[in-house]
Amino acid sequence: MIVAAIFVILIVVGMPIGFAIGMAGVSGLISMGGSNFLAIAPSKIFNALNIFPFLAMPFFILAGEIMNGIGITDRLVKLAQVLVGRFRGGLAHTNMLASVFFAGLTGSATADAAAFGRTLVPAMVKEGYKRDYACAVTAAGSIIGPTIPPSGLMVVYGSLMGVSIGGLFAAGLLPGLVICAVCMMVIVIGGKRENLPKAARGASLKEVGQTFVSSITALLMPVIILGGILGGVVTPTEAASIAVAYALFIGFFVYRTLNVADLYGMLVRTARITGVIFVIIAFAGILGWWMSFERIPQAIAGTVLGLSDNPYAITAIIICVLLVIGMVMDITAILIILGPVLVPLTEQIGLNPIHAGIIFVLALNISLMTPPVGACLFVLSSVTGEKLERISVKLAPFLIAEVAILFIFAFWEDAALLLPRALGFAP
Repeated sequence: MIVAAIFVILIVVGMPIGFAIGMAGVSGLISMGGSNFLAIAPSKIFNALNIFPFLAMPFFILAGEIMNGIGITDRLVKLAQVLVGRFRGGLAHTNMLASVFFAGLTGSATADAAAFGRTLVPAMVKEGYKRDYACAVTAAGSIIGPTIPPSGLMVVYGSLMGVSIGGLFAAGLLPGLVICAVCMMVIVIGGKRENLPKAARGASLKEVGQTFVSSITALLMPVIILGGILGGVVTPTEAASIAVAYALFIGFFVYRTLNVADLYGMLVRTARITGVIFVIIAFAGILGWWMSFERIPQAIAGTVLGLSDNPYAITAIIICVLLVIGMVMDITAILIILGPVLVPLTEQIGLNPIHAGIIFVLALNISLMTPPVGACLFVLSSVTGEKLERISVKLAPFLIAEVAILFIFAFWEDAALLLPRALGFAP
């Protein structure tokens, strides 16, 4: 109780989540045996970070920074627009489809929200969309980024829980595409109510062809990443480094929009993002060891199993816990802290490890757009100047739809494991 109280108090007073986890872990060590136990801390920090697949994260982040910085975003948006821009609410559909294309480059919801918040939201407002609705569409589509691979959250989950990252990547493809399709249906259903504008004319086949050709270099990147990993040719870490090399080649020699000064800024941003994640992981190593020593995961598992032994009920409890805590806490920290606590529950009810992983990833991704601390909402609010509460109201239909998708894939194992099984990652 003391450790939990310290953690909550530090979060409330505004301490960064990584350091709050570290202080809570240290207090746990001291409560076990005084300051003598502090000698354990350095080895736990090292062991938490000494996982080879973690190298994939900075490479994927850097590849996304480069591809975003050299103008790929504009090309992908234009491609999406010529494909779906002719329909009522065409720019809203464009926003959603562009999120699918963008997902294969960055795997980051906040990067998606920031990029489209600066580009597509102003364009939608100019075309007659209400700004709060434009932000809501962008937020709803942003979580496609970390669902369709490459996904940093999947790398963390797979590395910590010993689950195939390639299998998780395969499992994320179908839910990501379904989220896009269902959100586009929500746009269609609400089109008249929101008085969404309709394009004067659609793009010709010639325009579609020309735009596709100009975007082919961007579209090849996710093909290289996923094809290499799912085909068993390269590991996720090797695929991430190849993605960086490909992005550098495109930026310097094909588009010729990348220079050394820009690259320095991209490296700095990559280091900052990676540093935040790694600090959380490092200090969570201390807290996680203390929790294991105190047998907290076993106690929680016993409590939940005492409520019900129905697999569907336990799965629903896990999802609700993730969604609720995701409303007030960083999702990477949630995964690192609660993963070792909740994953044993999924094992006891017989969930396939990849299936359990995609449930965790989908639930935590949805938390990125739930108030009061949804990261994507804050990014869009700060970028566009729209009030967070107004965005949240317009986001409600999309949020309901995406939670429904989460439960469908949680309860329908055959759908969740369709691609992993086809590719040999799951029995």
